[in-house]
Amino acid sequence: MHETRNAPLAPLTTLRLGGAAARLITATTDDEVVAAVAEADASGTPLLLIGGGSNLVIADSGFPGTALRIATTGFALDGTRLELAAGEDWSAAVGRAVEAGLAGIECLAGIPGSAGATPVQNVGAYGQEVSSVLTEVVAYDRLSRATVTLPAAACGFAYRHSRFKADPDRFVVLRVRFALEDAGGLSAPIRYAEAARLLGVEPGDRVPAAEARDAVVKLRTGKGMVLDPEDHDTWSAGSFFTNPLLDEAQFAAFLDRVADRLGPDVAAPAYPAEDGLTKTSAAWLIERAGFTKGYGTGPARISGKHTLALTNRGTARTADLLALAREVRDGVRATFGVTLVNEPVLVGTSL
Repeated sequence: MHETRNAPLAPLTTLRLGGAAARLITATTDDEVVAAVAEADASGTPLLLIGGGSNLVIADSGFPGTALRIATTGFALDGTRLELAAGEDWSAAVGRAVEAGLAGIECLAGIPGSAGATPVQNVGAYGQEVSSVLTEVVAYDRLSRATVTLPAAACGFAYRHSRFKADPDRFVVLRVRFALEDAGGLSAPIRYAEAARLLGVEPGDRVPAAEARDAVVKLRTGKGMVLDPEDHDTWSAGSFFTNPLLDEAQFAAFLDRVADRLGPDVAAPAYPAEDGLTKTSAAWLIERAGFTKGYGTGPARISGKHTLALTNRGTARTADLLALAREVRDGVRATFGVTLVNEPVLVGTSL
């Protein structure tokens, strides 16, 4: 393990924001991760886990305890079974799986961050979610002080949610296991209309997995969702807000607001979700509330490529980003009566 005192955390995040940690430990093996977590728990030291840093918004004041950077490596493929160490670069792992001719995660290409974060958020994009192919999560249980293996059914997966997100202080993901598909080099059925249009196929069709991956990367790049140090539109945490899930009464009230504000002929996005809920589009809400691409004049602005991304233009502080987030959230609520919820984890601060 490598240890640093008063360590800047901003360089470890895709937003490049946040103060220093009192102590930063970099662990490169599962045993080192478990030892560092156990030590922090035994001493009562606050602990912050960092993987790829793509889903963290850290306070300008930093973190007063131990930040543990999980830098473990491991890519093991056995037929269609894939095991990844938590610290593996997710996008690179997707690329290797595609090159091996396997399907199931090709539309999750280009997503920044580490493999260990994917079950926490139940990462999804362009018609795929990790929960559809994940079989097991190996984790350190801080309650029982033991390493456990959780089957997918025990992970509590839902839209951008999981047991790990619901109880963030209990489990530390060490390894993630997937069952992919050998479709003769073809992708899983293309579910997302935008990807299908780019590929020139109908939803439900299959294409070579590499073509699906490349199409998704092209779409993500056009939206500033592929990291580029020279492009401030990519200095973000990806989508800052999740798509709202509304019950029947909330959805009816929302439609009334849309008709009142935008006119009776305007159709709001609506997609059936679990438990009888309806999902609508956060990006649509943000844009219709007046927050267009590039909105803002300060060091934190909405991306010029995607209204869901709040970006650091190079000199922002976390306070600047959160002020923008609050302005957007409050503006959407005032316009449509819907409260947006942040997707990234806020550390030492709140929205």
